[in-house]
Amino acid sequence: LENAAIAIVIAGFLDSLDGRIARMTNTQSEFGVQYDSLSDLVAFGVAPAVLMFSWVLSDLGKIGWMIAFLYMACVALRLARFNTAPEGKVFSGLPSPAGAGIISSFVWTWVDNFSPIVNIQFSVLMAVLVAILALLMVSNIQYYSPKHINLKGRVPFIYMLGIVLIFVVVAIYPPGVLFAMGFVYGCSGPIQALLRRRKPQSSGD
Repeated sequence: LENAAIAIVIAGFLDSLDGRIARMTNTQSEFGVQYDSLSDLVAFGVAPAVLMFSWVLSDLGKIGWMIAFLYMACVALRLARFNTAPEGKVFSGLPSPAGAGIISSFVWTWVDNFSPIVNIQFSVLMAVLVAILALLMVSNIQYYSPKHINLKGRVPFIYMLGIVLIFVVVAIYPPGVLFAMGFVYGCSGPIQALLRRRKPQSSGD
């Protein structure tokens, strides 16, 4: 389980680099776009679903199988919508690498610190978490996208400092820090959506 979780995390880091490298070296192609989506479906859809089913969802029988399939199907829908939508400064729905990162880093943290034995209540809780992540991916909730940051020109010092600080913090305890970062990012979308809904009401009062 730990090796599988680490492999998914590594896939997430590589996914954040391949597109940028292709654009910076002017080697992008339509084949690469389609192949990247297939790789994302396997790395961030199939692999996390199998990981969670192997860990806790199998204890729920057919319900666990359905939750795992729901997650994989939502990743496929998320990737299809991403490929057909115009590129913008925000993501519509939780990005699939972020959802997979939350799942894998949580499994990595749990296996690293606790006994692998879990009960049915814990399995139900994890099924709810997987279902929430799946629905967030196909939702219209907006998430911050770092893709609009231009790395071709001069990179601002604050960005470089931020990247260095992230590496330093992650190096302290990778699984726990990565899960905390993923959890905060996952919650940021719904929280911002709630705040945007409250603003008109507040101004009207």
